[in-house]
Amino acid sequence: MPPHLSVAITPVVALLLAQPAGGTYELRLERTSAEKTADDKSTSSSFDRDTVLERVVAVRDDGIELEYDNPSGSTDDDRARNWLLPFRVFRPRAGPTLLLNADELASRADPWLKRFKMTRAACGQWGFSWTAYKVDCDPQSALAIAERFDLWGDVGDGVPYRYPGTLAASPLHRVAIGPEGSRYTVDLAIDADAYRRERADADVAIGTIMRKPVTLADALRQRAAMTVVGTVKVAFDTDAAGRVRRRTVTTTLVTREPGETERTTTTVETLDRLPAQTK
Repeated sequence: MPPHLSVAITPVVALLLAQPAGGTYELRLERTSAEKTADDKSTSSSFDRDTVLERVVAVRDDGIELEYDNPSGSTDDDRARNWLLPFRVFRPRAGPTLLLNADELASRADPWLKRFKMTRAACGQWGFSWTAYKVDCDPQSALAIAERFDLWGDVGDGVPYRYPGTLAASPLHRVAIGPEGSRYTVDLAIDADAYRRERADADVAIGTIMRKPVTLADALRQRAAMTVVGTVKVAFDTDAAGRVRRRTVTTTLVTREPGETERTTTTVETLDRLPAQTK
Protein backbone atom coordinates (compact mmCIF):
# COMPACT_ATOMS: atom_id res chain seq x y z
CA MET A 1 0.00 0.00 0.00
CA PRO A 2 1.25 3.52 -0.67
CA PRO A 3 2.64 5.32 2.40
CA HIS A 4 0.44 8.37 1.92
CA LEU A 5 -3.26 9.14 1.76
CA SER A 6 -4.77 9.82 -1.64
CA VAL A 7 -7.62 12.23 -2.22
CA ALA A 8 -8.80 10.37 -5.32
CA ILE A 9 -11.97 8.32 -4.89
CA THR A 10 -11.71 5.14 -6.97
CA PRO A 11 -14.78 3.04 -7.80
CA VAL A 12 -13.88 0.56 -5.07
CA VAL A 13 -13.54 3.37 -2.51
CA ALA A 14 -16.95 4.66 -3.51
CA LEU A 15 -18.36 1.18 -2.87
CA LEU A 16 -16.46 0.94 0.41
CA LEU A 17 -17.81 4.28 1.63
CA ALA A 18 -21.32 3.28 0.57
CA GLN A 19 -21.41 0.37 3.03
CA PRO A 20 -24.11 0.79 5.68
CA ALA A 21 -22.87 1.16 9.24
CA GLY A 22 -23.91 -1.85 11.28
CA GLY A 23 -23.61 -4.30 8.38
CA THR A 24 -22.24 -7.60 9.67
CA TYR A 25 -20.65 -10.35 7.61
CA GLU A 26 -19.18 -13.79 8.17
CA LEU A 27 -15.77 -14.16 6.56
CA ARG A 28 -15.05 -17.84 5.97
CA LEU A 29 -11.57 -18.94 4.93
CA GLU A 30 -11.11 -22.53 3.74
CA ARG A 31 -7.76 -24.01 2.74
CA THR A 32 -7.03 -27.37 1.11
CA SER A 33 -3.56 -28.59 0.29
CA ALA A 34 -2.31 -31.70 -1.52
CA GLU A 35 1.29 -32.79 -2.00
CA LYS A 36 2.80 -35.57 -4.08
CA THR A 37 6.28 -36.61 -5.15
CA ALA A 38 7.34 -37.04 -8.76
CA ASP A 39 7.58 -40.82 -8.28
CA ASP A 40 4.10 -40.93 -6.66
CA LYS A 41 5.53 -42.78 -3.66
CA SER A 42 4.42 -40.13 -1.21
CA THR A 43 1.18 -38.14 -1.06
CA SER A 44 -0.52 -36.09 1.64
CA SER A 45 -3.43 -33.70 2.01
CA SER A 46 -4.89 -31.32 4.55
CA PHE A 47 -7.94 -29.12 5.14
CA ASP A 48 -8.66 -26.32 7.57
CA ARG A 49 -11.24 -23.59 8.05
CA ASP A 50 -11.16 -20.30 9.92
CA THR A 51 -14.01 -17.83 10.40
CA VAL A 52 -14.34 -14.30 11.78
CA LEU A 53 -17.16 -11.79 11.94
CA GLU A 54 -16.69 -8.40 10.30
CA ARG A 55 -18.90 -5.47 11.29
CA VAL A 56 -19.01 -2.04 9.68
CA VAL A 57 -18.75 0.27 12.71
CA ALA A 58 -18.68 3.63 10.96
CA VAL A 59 -18.33 5.11 7.49
CA ARG A 60 -16.30 8.32 7.24
CA ASP A 61 -15.32 10.59 4.40
CA ASP A 62 -11.73 9.34 4.63
CA GLY A 63 -12.41 5.63 5.04
CA ILE A 64 -14.25 2.95 6.95
CA GLU A 65 -14.03 1.61 10.52
CA LEU A 66 -14.39 -2.15 10.94
CA GLU A 67 -14.60 -4.54 13.87
CA TYR A 68 -13.47 -8.17 13.75
CA ASP A 69 -14.74 -10.69 16.28
CA ASN A 70 -15.07 -14.38 17.00
CA PRO A 71 -17.75 -16.13 14.92
CA SER A 72 -21.20 -16.90 16.25
CA GLY A 73 -21.25 -20.04 18.38
CA SER A 74 -17.75 -19.52 19.79
CA THR A 75 -17.30 -20.99 23.25
CA ASP A 76 -15.82 -19.16 26.24
CA ASP A 77 -12.67 -21.23 25.74
CA ASP A 78 -12.49 -20.20 22.07
CA ARG A 79 -12.72 -16.55 23.09
CA ALA A 80 -10.10 -16.98 25.80
CA ARG A 81 -7.63 -18.43 23.32
CA ASN A 82 -8.22 -15.73 20.70
CA TRP A 83 -7.19 -12.83 22.91
CA LEU A 84 -6.75 -10.47 19.94
CA LEU A 85 -10.46 -10.67 19.11
CA PRO A 86 -12.47 -8.50 19.07
CA PHE A 87 -10.48 -5.60 17.64
CA ARG A 88 -11.25 -2.50 15.59
CA VAL A 89 -9.38 -1.07 12.61
CA PHE A 90 -9.64 1.93 10.35
CA ARG A 91 -9.19 1.25 6.63
CA PRO A 92 -8.43 4.58 4.91
CA ARG A 93 -9.02 5.34 1.24
CA ALA A 94 -5.34 4.58 0.74
CA GLY A 95 -2.48 3.76 3.04
CA PRO A 96 -1.98 1.20 5.80
CA THR A 97 -4.80 -0.12 7.94
CA LEU A 98 -4.64 1.25 11.51
CA LEU A 99 -5.43 -0.59 14.75
CA LEU A 100 -7.82 1.55 16.82
CA ASN A 101 -7.98 -0.22 20.19
CA ALA A 102 -4.36 -1.24 20.80
CA ASP A 103 -4.51 -0.23 24.48
CA GLU A 104 -7.56 -2.42 25.05
CA LEU A 105 -5.81 -5.38 23.43
CA ALA A 106 -2.64 -4.78 25.47
CA SER A 107 -4.72 -5.01 28.66
CA ARG A 108 -5.86 -8.52 27.65
CA ALA A 109 -2.39 -9.95 27.12
CA ASP A 110 -1.39 -10.53 30.76
CA PRO A 111 -4.71 -12.22 31.75
CA TRP A 112 -4.35 -14.42 28.66
CA LEU A 113 -0.79 -15.40 29.62
CA LYS A 114 -1.88 -16.08 33.19
CA ARG A 115 -4.78 -18.27 32.08
CA PHE A 116 -2.40 -20.51 30.16
CA LYS A 117 0.24 -20.47 32.91
CA MET A 118 2.75 -18.33 31.03
CA THR A 119 4.67 -15.17 31.85
CA ARG A 120 5.96 -12.33 29.69
CA ALA A 121 9.16 -14.34 29.27
CA ALA A 122 7.21 -16.65 26.94
CA CYS A 123 6.40 -13.85 24.48
CA GLY A 124 8.08 -14.50 21.13
CA GLN A 125 8.92 -18.10 22.02
CA TRP A 126 7.91 -21.18 20.02
CA GLY A 127 5.94 -24.15 21.32
CA PHE A 128 4.17 -27.23 20.01
CA SER A 129 0.70 -28.63 20.59
CA TRP A 130 -1.10 -30.05 17.55
CA THR A 131 1.04 -27.75 15.44
CA ALA A 132 3.92 -25.36 16.03
CA TYR A 133 2.84 -22.01 17.47
CA LYS A 134 4.50 -18.78 18.52
CA VAL A 135 3.47 -17.02 21.72
CA ASP A 136 2.43 -13.64 20.37
CA CYS A 137 1.83 -10.81 22.86
CA ASP A 138 1.87 -7.89 20.40
CA PRO A 139 -1.51 -6.15 19.90
CA GLN A 140 -0.39 -4.99 16.44
CA SER A 141 -0.53 -8.65 15.35
CA ALA A 142 -4.28 -8.12 15.01
CA LEU A 143 -3.53 -6.32 11.74
CA ALA A 144 -2.32 -9.61 10.25
CA ILE A 145 -5.78 -11.06 10.91
CA ALA A 146 -7.43 -8.09 9.22
CA GLU A 147 -5.11 -8.49 6.23
CA ARG A 148 -5.74 -12.22 5.98
CA PHE A 149 -9.51 -11.65 5.79
CA ASP A 150 -9.42 -8.48 3.70
CA LEU A 151 -11.86 -8.36 0.77
CA TRP A 152 -11.90 -4.56 0.42
CA GLY A 153 -9.11 -4.28 -2.14
CA ASP A 154 -9.36 -2.49 -5.49
CA VAL A 155 -10.72 -4.97 -8.06
CA GLY A 156 -11.40 -4.16 -11.72
CA ASP A 157 -10.31 -4.87 -15.27
CA GLY A 158 -6.70 -3.75 -15.69
CA VAL A 159 -6.16 -2.95 -11.99
CA PRO A 160 -2.63 -4.00 -10.86
CA TYR A 161 -2.69 -6.72 -8.22
CA ARG A 162 0.03 -8.42 -6.21
CA TYR A 163 -0.33 -11.33 -3.82
CA PRO A 164 2.10 -11.85 -0.89
CA GLY A 165 5.02 -14.10 -1.82
CA THR A 166 4.91 -13.31 -5.55
CA LEU A 167 7.43 -11.43 -7.65
CA ALA A 168 5.50 -8.47 -9.05
CA ALA A 169 2.06 -7.02 -9.65
CA SER A 170 0.11 -7.91 -12.80
CA PRO A 171 -3.19 -6.52 -14.11
CA LEU A 172 -6.47 -8.23 -13.31
CA HIS A 173 -8.53 -9.39 -16.30
CA ARG A 174 -12.30 -9.64 -16.35
CA VAL A 175 -13.09 -13.13 -17.65
CA ALA A 176 -16.83 -13.29 -17.01
CA ILE A 177 -19.72 -10.89 -16.52
CA GLY A 178 -23.37 -11.54 -15.79
CA PRO A 179 -26.44 -10.31 -13.89
CA GLU A 180 -25.03 -11.70 -10.62
CA GLY A 181 -21.62 -10.09 -10.97
CA SER A 182 -18.20 -10.48 -12.57
CA ARG A 183 -15.06 -12.58 -12.24
CA TYR A 184 -11.51 -11.21 -12.45
CA THR A 185 -8.34 -13.30 -12.56
CA VAL A 186 -4.58 -12.82 -12.57
CA ASP A 187 -1.60 -15.19 -12.84
CA LEU A 188 1.49 -14.42 -10.78
CA ALA A 189 4.95 -15.98 -10.36
CA ILE A 190 6.21 -17.27 -7.01
CA ASP A 191 9.06 -15.33 -5.41
CA ALA A 192 11.50 -18.23 -4.88
CA ASP A 193 13.73 -16.27 -2.48
CA ALA A 194 10.75 -15.30 -0.33
CA TYR A 195 9.68 -18.95 -0.16
CA ARG A 196 13.20 -20.07 0.82
CA ARG A 197 13.22 -17.42 3.58
CA GLU A 198 9.84 -18.68 4.81
CA ARG A 199 11.16 -22.24 4.98
CA ALA A 200 14.33 -21.06 6.72
CA ASP A 201 12.24 -19.27 9.35
CA ALA A 202 10.31 -22.51 9.87
CA ASP A 203 13.59 -24.43 10.27
CA VAL A 204 14.65 -22.01 13.01
CA ALA A 205 11.30 -22.45 14.78
CA ILE A 206 11.47 -26.25 14.56
CA GLY A 207 15.04 -26.21 15.86
CA THR A 208 13.90 -24.17 18.85
CA ILE A 209 11.00 -26.53 19.59
CA MET A 210 13.20 -29.64 19.26
CA ARG A 211 15.95 -28.01 21.35
CA LYS A 212 18.36 -28.30 18.44
CA PRO A 213 18.95 -24.60 17.72
CA VAL A 214 19.57 -23.53 14.13
CA THR A 215 20.67 -20.00 13.25
CA LEU A 216 18.79 -18.18 10.52
CA ALA A 217 22.04 -17.75 8.56
CA ASP A 218 22.63 -21.52 8.58
CA ALA A 219 19.02 -22.24 7.65
CA LEU A 220 19.22 -19.81 4.72
CA ARG A 221 22.41 -21.44 3.47
CA GLN A 222 20.73 -24.86 3.57
CA ARG A 223 17.60 -23.63 1.78
CA ALA A 224 19.59 -21.74 -0.88
CA ALA A 225 20.16 -25.05 -2.70
CA MET A 226 16.41 -25.74 -2.95
CA THR A 227 14.89 -25.45 -6.43
CA VAL A 228 11.61 -23.52 -6.30
CA VAL A 229 9.21 -22.86 -9.18
CA GLY A 230 5.57 -21.96 -8.89
CA THR A 231 2.54 -19.92 -9.85
CA VAL A 232 -0.30 -18.25 -8.02
CA LYS A 233 -3.68 -17.82 -9.72
CA VAL A 234 -6.04 -15.40 -7.99
CA ALA A 235 -9.73 -15.07 -8.86
CA PHE A 236 -12.17 -12.49 -7.50
CA ASP A 237 -15.94 -12.89 -7.78
CA THR A 238 -18.03 -9.74 -7.30
CA ASP A 239 -21.74 -9.22 -6.80
CA ALA A 240 -23.95 -7.15 -9.11
CA ALA A 241 -22.89 -3.96 -7.28
CA GLY A 242 -19.20 -4.69 -7.81
CA ARG A 243 -18.42 -5.73 -4.22
CA VAL A 244 -16.05 -8.67 -3.77
CA ARG A 245 -17.84 -11.68 -2.32
CA ARG A 246 -15.18 -14.35 -2.91
CA ARG A 247 -11.43 -14.60 -3.44
CA THR A 248 -9.89 -17.87 -4.59
CA VAL A 249 -6.12 -18.34 -4.54
CA THR A 250 -4.65 -21.44 -6.20
CA THR A 251 -0.94 -21.96 -5.60
CA THR A 252 1.05 -24.59 -7.47
CA LEU A 253 4.54 -25.05 -6.08
CA VAL A 254 7.25 -27.40 -7.36
CA THR A 255 10.25 -27.83 -5.05
CA ARG A 256 13.28 -30.04 -4.94
CA GLU A 257 15.92 -30.42 -2.25
CA PRO A 258 19.40 -31.62 -3.28
CA GLY A 259 19.37 -35.41 -3.48
CA GLU A 260 15.60 -35.64 -2.96
CA THR A 261 12.59 -36.29 -5.18
CA GLU A 262 10.71 -33.37 -6.70
CA ARG A 263 7.52 -32.43 -4.82
CA THR A 264 4.45 -30.69 -6.18
CA THR A 265 2.14 -28.94 -3.72
CA THR A 266 -1.21 -27.53 -4.77
CA THR A 267 -3.03 -25.28 -2.32
CA VAL A 268 -6.48 -23.76 -2.80
CA GLU A 269 -7.55 -21.00 -0.41
CA THR A 270 -11.09 -19.63 -0.66
CA LEU A 271 -12.31 -16.60 1.28
CA ASP A 272 -16.06 -15.94 1.22
CA ARG A 273 -18.03 -12.98 2.54
CA LEU A 274 -21.43 -14.21 3.69
CA PRO A 275 -24.36 -12.59 5.50
CA ALA A 276 -23.79 -13.11 9.23
CA GLN A 277 -25.91 -15.79 10.79
CA THR A 278 -28.48 -14.40 13.19
CA LYS A 279 -29.90 -16.21 16.17
